[in-house]
Amino acid sequence: MPKTIDQQIATAEAKLALLRTKKKATDTRVKIIVGAVVVKAALESPDAAAKLAGLLRDRVTRDLDVKDIQQLLASLDKKAARNG
Repeated sequence: MPKTIDQQIATAEAKLALLRTKKKATDTRVKIIVGAVVVKAALESPDAAAKLAGLLRDRVTRDLDVKDIQQLLASLDKKAARNG
């Protein structure tokens, strides 16, 4: 028995919701990968460490986020200090 139009719409909406979930997961994974590469590179270069620390201090404003990156900022500052 063929599906009604309403059933077809419901099926299409379910597929769309699944695709949106997959896209969000992929976008999150890309952000994690890029972030990991940037942090690793910054921890290997005093100039990059100073730039990333400055960028984070300028752009990260939510108190919880600021608290969570304190250890990273300390590591970046330590690496950046080797440049001076």
